[in-house]
Amino acid sequence: MRPEHLTARDRVIVALDYPGPDEARALVETLGDSASFYKIGYQLAFAGGLALVPELKAAGKRVFLDLKLLDIDNSIKGGVSSIAALGADMLTLHAYPKAMAAAVAAKKETPAAADLTLLGVTVLTSMDDADLQDAGYHASASDLVARRGAQALSAGMDALVCSSLEASALRAIVGDNMALVVPGIRPKGSDHGDQKRVMTPAQAVNAGADYLVIGRPINAAENPVAVMQAIVAELEGGN
Repeated sequence: MRPEHLTARDRVIVALDYPGPDEARALVETLGDSASFYKIGYQLAFAGGLALVPELKAAGKRVFLDLKLLDIDNSIKGGVSSIAALGADMLTLHAYPKAMAAAVAAKKETPAAADLTLLGVTVLTSMDDADLQDAGYHASASDLVARRGAQALSAGMDALVCSSLEASALRAIVGDNMALVVPGIRPKGSDHGDQKRVMTPAQAVNAGADYLVIGRPINAAENPVAVMQAIVAELEGGN
C-alpha cells in the first residue's frame, strides 16, 4: 500500500554510493537530522556496507538495500530471509514473475520479514528503448514497465522501482495498492550523469512517486545539508 502522511524529508532516500563504510558514515553524520532514509547498493554492500544496516537502524534511520536480487527460487527465499534478519526496511529484486513469487513466499514464511518492503525493479533508469533492444527486448521501456508493474501487483509485491517518466502510468495500473520508488532524480540545475529518464523531485512526486532516491546531487555536493534542505523545500513547495 502507499504510505500515508509522509513528510518531505522522509520521501528522500539518500544513496550511500561510496567505496567503503567510512565515507558513508561521514555523510550520515554530516546530514544528521536533515535525512532519515538511506540506500545501500552494490558498491557499498560488497565493501562491508551491510554492517551499516544495524548501525543506521540504531540511529533511528530507515534503510533501503538495493541489491536487485535475481536467482533461482531457493536462493531468492534464502536471500530475503537473511536480509530481513539484518533489519532492512526495503529490498529490491528484478521484477521477473518467478523471482517475485519466491520473494513474496519467503516474506510470508519469515516472521522477521513481516515489515520488509519488497520492491520490484521494472526497467533501470539508465536504460532507454535502444538499450533494451540491444539486450534482446522487443518492447519499449514504457511497455515493459507497465507489464512488469501489473505482474508485480499480481504477485503481491509491496512496491515498484521505476523512472519518474513512468510513475504516472504505473500509478494508473497499481492504484494505491503499491508504493512507487523513483531513482534518477535530479534537482533543478544538476547534472543528469548517466541517467536518461529523469525529473526534478517535485515533478516526480506530482507524477505519483512516493519515495525519491537521490545520490550524486547530495553525496557529491560540497554542502550536502544545503542540497538536502533545498530538495525538502522544493517538495514542500510542490514545484
